[in-house]
Amino acid sequence: MHNEARRAAWVEVDLDRIRENFRLLRTAANGVMTIPAVKADAYGHGAVKVSWELVKEGADFLGVATLMEAVELRSSGIRTPIVLFSLTPKGNVKDILDLRVIPVVSTFEDIKALSDMSTRIFPDREVEILVALETGMGRVGFMDDNAGISDIAAAADLPGIHIKGLFSHFATSDEPDQSYALDQLERFDAFESRLIQAGVNVPFRSMANSGGILNFPQSHFEAVRPGIALYGQYTGESQSAVATALKPAMSVKANVVYIKDVPAGFDVSYGRRWQSQRPSRVGTLPIGYADGLPRMTTGSARVIINGVYAPIIGSICMDQCMVDLTDVPHAKEYDEVIIMGSQNGLSITAEEIAKNSATITYEVICRFGQRLPKIYL
Repeated sequence: MHNEARRAAWVEVDLDRIRENFRLLRTAANGVMTIPAVKADAYGHGAVKVSWELVKEGADFLGVATLMEAVELRSSGIRTPIVLFSLTPKGNVKDILDLRVIPVVSTFEDIKALSDMSTRIFPDREVEILVALETGMGRVGFMDDNAGISDIAAAADLPGIHIKGLFSHFATSDEPDQSYALDQLERFDAFESRLIQAGVNVPFRSMANSGGILNFPQSHFEAVRPGIALYGQYTGESQSAVATALKPAMSVKANVVYIKDVPAGFDVSYGRRWQSQRPSRVGTLPIGYADGLPRMTTGSARVIINGVYAPIIGSICMDQCMVDLTDVPHAKEYDEVIIMGSQNGLSITAEEIAKNSATITYEVICRFGQRLPKIYL
């Protein structure tokens, strides 16, 4: 057990792997500017630690989803420009200005609110914004129509506002069928051309997420936004050699804290969903669904201990789960267990856990990072 974890369950984060993944992705993007996504506590890996490493690696911006995430980075001393991907509540306009973040905006009214506040309290300073364009994600952004052009052109003339550039997001960049992503790119390019014709300068464009970086070089533009790939968890379709070179940065481990020998017919956990079919050894691990281990995992969920796979048995509890150690040689209390990661040539991936619980790798790694203590390698 890691003493610094103060628990017999913990996350290990390999910062070297994050740095190497970042270098690979930056190279794949031909050296354009980078806006690595460190939102959601850097996908569970620890936003402050990860952000400092990326700043040292030369990240041009950092991408967050909430103002509190921006506050956390600024409070740690980070002065690198921060892009706020999600829309900001209207009551927090002053916070954007105070934190010097670059908001993504979707309406003329939002830009007008920034202009009014900026000219009132910072009359000698312009606020930079990224204009979001709806190209087919259906989330945020000006519609690519005449009204969108008119609103953005009017916003460009507002005092205290500097339109840094245009922002959009792929919906299917990691899927085998590329047709929809290509259609999004076409809509993005067409709208940019119309903006230029309307007199709006667009020197900065950003559209490529992880899938865009790996699969659509024509989408790299002036800045790319690596997300899941930065953490080595990209599982989408790609013919890029970079995709296979990425390495997961997160492992999840625990210690066996209790072992008991039980007879055949012994019930385990809530709902009595597992019963021993033979005399068995049952081990308890101090990790449960409150730590990110999905409660709805199927009967194929497993861990690695002493170089072999062992099944998770019964319902996963809030803070604990049980494993069948009957076929694990020399299993004893405080043996190290791999919940996610590799040992002796065996692996359990975030993708495997996601498939066993009908979710996605993003959710798996974010959840593990919420309560488990982090050990940085």
